[in-house]
Amino acid sequence: MEIRHLIYFKTVAEELHFGRAAERLFMSQPPLSRQIKDLEDELGVILFFRTNKRVELTEAGKYFLEEVVEILQNLAHSKTITKQIHNNISGEFKLGYISSTPKQMLATVLKQIQQKFPYLRVSLFETSTQKQKTALENGKLDLGIMRAPIYASELLVTPLFEDPMVIAGSTEVDFKNINFFNENFISFNQKYASEYHRLTINTCNRMGFEPKIVHQSNSMSSILELVSQGLGLAVVPASTIKQYPHLKLKILKLDDVDSKTEVILVSNIKSKNSALAEFIQCIQKEYLKFNKG
Repeated sequence: MEIRHLIYFKTVAEELHFGRAAERLFMSQPPLSRQIKDLEDELGVILFFRTNKRVELTEAGKYFLEEVVEILQNLAHSKTITKQIHNNISGEFKLGYISSTPKQMLATVLKQIQQKFPYLRVSLFETSTQKQKTALENGKLDLGIMRAPIYASELLVTPLFEDPMVIAGSTEVDFKNINFFNENFISFNQKYASEYHRLTINTCNRMGFEPKIVHQSNSMSSILELVSQGLGLAVVPASTIKQYPHLKLKILKLDDVDSKTEVILVSNIKSKNSALAEFIQCIQKEYLKFNKG
C-alpha cells in the first residue's frame, strides 16, 4: 500500500463517482478503478458498493475513510514541521523593544507570527536602546525596536516613524501660565537610556531652560504614572500618550521641529533567521495602523 492509494481512495470517497474522481486526479478511469481494486485486495475488504448508477461506501469503507483522512492530515503536518525545521523557523526568535512600544501592537504582531510559524518560540526583552544594540552585535537578539540614532556597520536599520516630543503633565497643570524654571521633571535614567535622557535636556534647553530632574525611571509607563500623580513634568514622545488613556494627563505640543525622536527596527546584517523578514513586515504594518488610529 502506497500513499497514492490512500489519495485515490479518499478522492473516490469524496466524489462517489469514479469518472469525476479520475478527472480530479488527472488520470483516466480504468487505471483508477484498478488501483482501488488492488487496495481492496490488499485490505481483504470491499470499500465501495458499485452499480451502474451510483457508488457508495461500505461500512468498512466509511471507517477506512476516517483513518485515511487522519493519516493524510498527520502526513501534511509532519511535512510542515520538517520544512520549518529545515528553514530554521521552529527554534527561538529573540525580540527586544523599548518600554514605550505599544503593547497592543506587539500582541497583534505576536498573534500573526504564531499563525504563520506555529512552532516558533518568541522570547521578549524589554530593555533600553543601548542594551539592545549590544545584544544585537553579540547575536543575543534577532531584532530590536528602539530609538535612533544607532551607529554600527554590522547592524541594519529599518525606519518605522518619527515621533514628535511633547511635554506631559497632570490635568492640574496650567501650561498657559507655567514657569518651567520652577517645575520638577521626570526622565529616563541617564545610565539606562543616555540618548533619551540627553533628548529631554536638549528639548528643554531649546525652550530656554534647564530641566530640574528630580525623578528618574527605566520605564515609560512608570514615568507617565508619576506625571499623572502630579510629581513632575516629562518630555515624552506623543505616541506614548495614546497608550495610557486611563491616566489623567495633559500635554503641551512643541513648535520646535527638532524636538522629535525616530523609532527604528534594527537587526544584524549577518542574521539568518528565516522569520526575520516576516517580523519586520508585520511590525511595520501594525505601527502604521497604530499611528493612523
